[in-house]
Order: sequence, then structure tokens, then C-alpha cells
Amino acid sequence: MAANRAGPAAQGEPFLFTYFVGNGEDGLHLAWSDDGFRWQLLGDGRSFLHPHVGKAKLIRDPCAVLGPDGAYHMVWTSGWWENGIGYASTKDFVHWSDQREIPVMAHEPAVRNCWAPEVAYDAKRDEFIIFWASTIPGRFPETAGASEDELNHRMYFTTTKDFVTFAPTEVFLDPGFSVIDASFVEMNGRHHLIIKDETRNPPKKHLRIGEAGDLRGPFREFSAPFSPVGVWVEGPTAIQIGDRVVVYYDAYQDKRYGALSSRNLVHWDDVSAKLDIPNEGTPERFRHGTILRVPRLIIEKLQSEETDP
Repeated sequence: MAANRAGPAAQGEPFLFTYFVGNGEDGLHLAWSDDGFRWQLLGDGRSFLHPHVGKAKLIRDPCAVLGPDGAYHMVWTSGWWENGIGYASTKDFVHWSDQREIPVMAHEPAVRNCWAPEVAYDAKRDEFIIFWASTIPGRFPETAGASEDELNHRMYFTTTKDFVTFAPTEVFLDPGFSVIDASFVEMNGRHHLIIKDETRNPPKKHLRIGEAGDLRGPFREFSAPFSPVGVWVEGPTAIQIGDRVVVYYDAYQDKRYGALSSRNLVHWDDVSAKLDIPNEGTPERFRHGTILRVPRLIIEKLQSEETDP
């Protein structure tokens, strides 16, 4: 069961892929699948939500979670060099609340970025947890300049019950290296956090996974890299299909998606050949998306209704 929705996912429900294209200028794009491998565009590939918040006004890395209120709460990267993230909610992915900027790092005047936020519902505490990658110059000097542009990321987080009031931001994860693109998956009642090692020198750019009994950690020692050797990847998103977890990743240098499958999160099979994703290798290709199960009625509504984002 993926950790990006409240409650168990019904095996018969279709999958929804939230993603962006280009630099994220035109906003949220959607695709759907019955089996998690063969994907079809929704709305002929048009945007379902145009960005209005942040200095750069982008929607990159969109991540949505179903809350106990029946709404899907979505966060996203609103710009390359921002101190906040974007937020909006919906019950059908057609009609949306007003967009808002959440100033998650406004208390850090030197912060350089807020990248790839993800949101998960924490049933144990009846609240949402939002986490993202930021670089604050001077912090974690042992890995200073580990990434491009003198960036040196760690994961930070906040929590909220209503997306109006937020807990003070804290460090979520310091694995001892520059880290971005964290994403949860749940298996056998345990939370597992997939992360990208963003170290540039020497090149890492691979995925690792760690286990915890709680969405706030602490996380056990992260595994050895499990993504393909020599392939630079980003934006992992994971779901359960049958008795296997499937991790999708954006092989951004190759302009394609790949996928890995496992029954135990230790031994992985490359199932990329099973993927059928529209627009691979083109400017309209899927980029850094997240996948969740939704009721079939939502897919039918998205297929049948004209949207006016």
C-alpha cells in the first residue's frame, strides 16, 4: 500500500499519474492506467491546473494525497529558487481550490530552494506531513558543494491538520550526503523512504531506500543503490501492484521513465520494458510525477468533462 493516500488502496481502482512537462510553465498534467504500466493521456495532454503562485509561477513535481476529508491535497515546486511551495486541493482533479503559497522556508533568509515537496497523510497523528529538499548555505559543511551550483541539500518537513496552520519547519533527514526527491512507500505495515543521492562529485545520482516504523522516522541505514548503475535518475514514485512494489523513476538524461519491481525491497527486477508511456523522448514527455490510486469515477469525469483550470 502506498503511503500517499489515507487508508488502503482498493486493488481494482485505476492509477492516476500527476506530472509536468517542459519547465512546468503550463502546470499540472494527468494520465491514467488500469495496470500501472500502460498509460493514457487525460485531456489530450493539456494542463488541468495552471500555476499562479510563487515568483516563477511553475508547477513542477506535483504530489497529491487523499485526506480523510475526501479531498486530494497537492503540493508542488513553484520555482527553482523559492522559499515556499505551491498548494491546492480538489475532489475530482477538475475543480480546484484557490492556489496558495506555503512559505515553508521563509524563516531562513539565505535559503536557496524548496524542491520536490511531497505530502503524506499520517493516520497515527491525524495530520499531514510535507517534506522537501532545501539548501541553506553554511549548513552541513562536511558535504559543502556536493551538488551542482554549490548546492548541498537536506530534507526538511512541516506538519498540518488543515493546510492553514503549520508546525515550525524542522530537519526531516540528514543521511550524510546531499539528498533530494524523497518519497514514501508502505509495505507490510512499515514505512520505507526512497531517496536520491544528489552527489555530483563523484557522480552518484542514484536511488536508495530506508525503513522506519513511523512517517517521521528515524530511518534505518539506507540501502546500497538499487537504481541502474550509471543512469542518472530523479523523481521516484512507488505503488503496490499485487504482491510487488513498483518504483518508477525519471531517467532524465535519457528523457524516459524506468521502473523497478520487488517483493521484499531488497532484490529488484527491471520492468522498464513493460512501460508504455506517451511522448517519451519528446518535449511533452512525463517529468517527475507521482502515482496514486483513485476511484474510477474520477477517471471517467476527467475523460468526459471539459475542464477550465
